[in-house]
Amino acid sequence: MVMETTIKALLKESIQYLKSNGVENNTILDAQLILSHILNVDRLYLTVHGDETLNEEIINQYRQLIKLRATGMPLQYIVGRQEFMSLPFKVTTDVLIPRGDTEILVECIIKEYRKAKKHNQVSIMDIGTGSGCIAVSLAYYISNSTVWAVDVSAKALKIAQYNAELNGVNRYISFVQHDILKSFPEVIAENSLDVIVSNPPYISTEVIGQLQKEVKDYEPQLALDGGADGLIFYRKIVDEAHPYLKSHGMLAFEVGHDQSDDVAELIESNGHYANIEVVKDLAGINRVVIARNK
Repeated sequence: MVMETTIKALLKESIQYLKSNGVENNTILDAQLILSHILNVDRLYLTVHGDETLNEEIINQYRQLIKLRATGMPLQYIVGRQEFMSLPFKVTTDVLIPRGDTEILVECIIKEYRKAKKHNQVSIMDIGTGSGCIAVSLAYYISNSTVWAVDVSAKALKIAQYNAELNGVNRYISFVQHDILKSFPEVIAENSLDVIVSNPPYISTEVIGQLQKEVKDYEPQLALDGGADGLIFYRKIVDEAHPYLKSHGMLAFEVGHDQSDDVAELIESNGHYANIEVVKDLAGINRVVIARNK
């Protein structure tokens, strides 16, 4: 890289470097956001102060992060954050990066329970909480909620706890380390939950190696691998959730782009659920499957 020291020159150099190393999309935005992160300024500052000279320490730090982006590391892991439901979330390679598709799942639950009377508590369990984006968002937007955030990974739960504190809802959330494939978390009584929600691992094991490198090389495989057919977690939750849901309680899943029919069939064949509904995301893809406990 050419040793230039102004913001404008450094950005130009970095955009060229990213492109020459195979980063095809969003190179300008990536370069700006990484520099904004290091300088702790917004992107507008970079434009207005393009001729500002940067010291060698900042330049070297920035170039190291640009090199990471060039290897395929997602921008969110580099800057350590991602917005979800208009809330800030810390992310590390111990958790999946929150995605806009998952907001559809959260919005379905908020739409149903935000209108609940103030004196009625809404009890929610989020299975496979990861960064906590679902659990934290529900606790934030449903003011009378009590949430159990469950994950097998202690590292993920640590991130989720941080995010609950970051968004001021930690007192409404209990964090539970548990492997859902072994048993259902016995932290709540039967017939006590209004909602069981999950965005579980749903990628078929054999497909993981075919994913884009930003996903397969950096996001935790534990949070991606849904077994041979991608449905192992859905089967387990569908089979074991109904005793813990109240009558007419909601079971809500995010699903892969081609899984809605299979998940809906799993729910219907179980016999304990009714009113199965499929909700599309903004791209028109079937993204959420919802059912009610009988």
